[in-house]
Amino acid sequence: MSAAVAAASCTPDPVRIPFDQSGEMVALSGGSAGPRAACHTCHGLDGGGDGARAPRLAALDPGYLVRQLDFFADGQRSHPQMSWLAKRLGSDERMAVSLHYAQMAMPQVGRIDPAISCTQSDAERLYHEGDPARGLQACASCHGAEGSDSDSGAPSLAGQSGAYLSEQLRRWRSGERYGDPLGQMRQAARALQEEEISPLADYIARGQARSRRPESPAGCP
Repeated sequence: MSAAVAAASCTPDPVRIPFDQSGEMVALSGGSAGPRAACHTCHGLDGGGDGARAPRLAALDPGYLVRQLDFFADGQRSHPQMSWLAKRLGSDERMAVSLHYAQMAMPQVGRIDPAISCTQSDAERLYHEGDPARGLQACASCHGAEGSDSDSGAPSLAGQSGAYLSEQLRRWRSGERYGDPLGQMRQAARALQEEEISPLADYIARGQARSRRPESPAGCP
């Protein structure tokens, strides 16, 4: 055996520390983007968002999450913090952090207000039935009757805040946000009236979209 071969055979394999390259580390440290990009500072340690404009990431489809990071990186979506950090994360880091959040449990969604659930509102009708007269497709046809992921590949809406959902609907409506393959979100948002956006977003955020016919609380017909 030559000296070179002997030396090579004695060289230990490099030690890999999975945590160093995990999505959890990216979420907690910001990865290549640095500490100011740590995801948990806005989206929470449980991935549930901040209850306002930072959305829930936990339990969303990993492909959807990766696609949104790519959109922020290449300019198809615009947000000062998200665009900045997405450009600094490598493709492996984007995939890892997306898988990390996708594997997290869905945070508990707040209970439905019984007083509100007694009312069959216009927002409920729009969510479950849409408005064929103006070409407005029902939200439930893509996002499911419970506001969760469906076979269509649309992202889960359950557990997102009304403020975040309102902002995104307005971005779709104005054309600031785009990129859905069939243009369905842009078409639906443009069919909404301005005064319908906040009530619809609040309806979804309160969890009413999770059940078309919830069990009637005491005092409801």
